[in-house]
Amino acid sequence: MRYGHGIWFLIGAAALVVAPAAAAQESAPAQTAAAGAAPSVPAAQAAPKTILFIGNSFTQGAHSAARNWRAGSVTDLNHAGYGGVPALFKLFTEQAGLDYEVSLETQGGKSLGFHYDERRALFDRSWDIVVLQEYSTLDREKPGDPANYVRNVGRLVSLFKARNPAVDIRLSANWTRADQIYESQGRWSGKPVTAMADDLRAAADRARTANPSVAGIVPVGQAWNRAMTTGVADPNPYDGIGYGQLDLWTYDHYHASVAGYYLSALVTFGAITGVDPTTLGAKEKGADELGLSDAQAMALQRVARDTLNGAGGAQARR
Repeated sequence: MRYGHGIWFLIGAAALVVAPAAAAQESAPAQTAAAGAAPSVPAAQAAPKTILFIGNSFTQGAHSAARNWRAGSVTDLNHAGYGGVPALFKLFTEQAGLDYEVSLETQGGKSLGFHYDERRALFDRSWDIVVLQEYSTLDREKPGDPANYVRNVGRLVSLFKARNPAVDIRLSANWTRADQIYESQGRWSGKPVTAMADDLRAAADRARTANPSVAGIVPVGQAWNRAMTTGVADPNPYDGIGYGQLDLWTYDHYHASVAGYYLSALVTFGAITGVDPTTLGAKEKGADELGLSDAQAMALQRVARDTLNGAGGAQARR
């Protein structure tokens, strides 16, 4: 019996020694690195690409719900509170997992020459990408004349290349104005609805040829033409809108509707990023917020993709 009591005394004493040691080990903080090892440093995050849009009411999204939509997502260098096409572009890039810092410098009814002469102090800095959008008829006094357009593109290209020799400069080719086709005083009166956009594209090509530093054309007008010739959009808003078709113009038959600006932004997104616009899908957020149906969004995304694939420029990735 005495022997048995001795055994239990020894076991109890051992438990008293082991328990505090085990408790101390459980309460100690876990070691994250070997002693003396340098702490891990997170990888540096790549800086976002900077993109600047210079243009007028066609860039602002004027006369539509797009004008001030999501204005806080972009930087308006004039502090006018516009969102427009740049804000749509920004949202598209976010949904595609891309990082762009988007800015705009716009003034309604003005040419690129105005921006160079009156506003260049606002944007005379280094940019990764610049998109230039000219007055709707190229020249207010001489509609269709590309001479000043070519000259002003050259002045702006020189400015931006001096700040960043690697800058990617694109020219946005505008859409046809219905009032210029269907009203008697229009410069393109009586011509096919596609004619004005084709002339504007030819002018952009001419400006690019004269200024080889221009990387490419954003074929907005050609996308509008495709939308009309394929039946997605109605080509003549003056005789009513066909059932199931979109009106790409707003009430003045001059500026774009939400659908028109959406298509413009899709083409810009695809041309700049190389991403197929249809990858945004039927549930794309901008279309929903601006009142386009899933089917309308997808139809316009397909038009943008097909235009880019046939534009001879940057192809959208499939």
